[in-house]
Amino acid sequence: MTLTVYGISTCGTCKKACQWLDSHGIAYDFINTKDHPPDRDSIAAWVAALGSKPMRNTSGQSYRALGGEKQTWEDSDWIDAFSQDAMLLKRPLFVKDGQAVLVGFRASETVLQQVLGE
Repeated sequence: MTLTVYGISTCGTCKKACQWLDSHGIAYDFINTKDHPPDRDSIAAWVAALGSKPMRNTSGQSYRALGGEKQTWEDSDWIDAFSQDAMLLKRPLFVKDGQAVLVGFRASETVLQQVLGE
C-alpha cells in the first residue's frame, strides 16, 4: 500500500494527522501542496472519488475571496479553481494507491478503517 498525504506543513490538522499515522505505524509520503500544487488531472480524479463539496476548504481566505457565484459552481468549476489555487483544497487529503480515500481529519479508528480500507 502506498499512502500519500497532501496538505501544508504549517496546518495544525495536517500535523495531527501525520502524528496519528506515525503513532499507528502507518508509512506515508507527505506532499506540501503549497510548494508542490497537485496537477489538474489528479484533482479531477479526487473530485470524481470524493465530490467537490467535501474537498472545499471553506474556512480559508482563498475560499472567502471567491465571489457568490461559487454557490452555483459545478464540479468542473471547482476542479479549475482547485488547480489554480491549492489553498482551496481542504486538508489533509489522503490518497491510497492513487485513489483519494479521505479528506479532512478526526482521530479515531474510523479514520484507520477509511485510510487502510479495513
